[in-house]
Amino acid sequence: MLTITEVILFSLETLIMVCAIVLCVGALLGALISRTFLPPEQKRDLEQSLQLTRQELNQYQQDVAQHFAETSKLVHNLTQSYKEVHEHLAKGAVELTNSEISRKIIAAGEGTLNLEGTSIEGAAVEPPKDWAPKTPGESGTLSEDYGHDEEEPVHQPPHVPVPKKAG
Repeated sequence: MLTITEVILFSLETLIMVCAIVLCVGALLGALISRTFLPPEQKRDLEQSLQLTRQELNQYQQDVAQHFAETSKLVHNLTQSYKEVHEHLAKGAVELTNSEISRKIIAAGEGTLNLEGTSIEGAAVEPPKDWAPKTPGESGTLSEDYGHDEEEPVHQPPHVPVPKKAG
């Protein structure tokens, strides 16, 4: 039998190993207990905040869709009004002017509202230039002699004699 006075000795490596295992088990148990007994109101607050944010996003998306639908409707109404004004002007031109002038007015207005056949594919489209185009035989804005006319003599300031001080 062992008495109280006898001392059991462990190696240092064994003692460190046991302490590390106890520390890990304690940390795992602490994390499990804190997750289990975490105040549910914090979790509930986060879920409510997420739900509110989703509702706001859905409302914003609906507002955007409604805005574009209304814009489309207004543009359509504007197009219809433009057609009605054009028809009214054409009718007035036919009724109130002679046939030559009314034909010119109607011919001038026919190409302005042809939205279905409008195409820019055949049009000569150029990107804007960073410089002013030059005419043939002229020096360009980037040449060294730009702005210097050879025919004009360079004007020298008149020579003014400087009086000498008496000394």
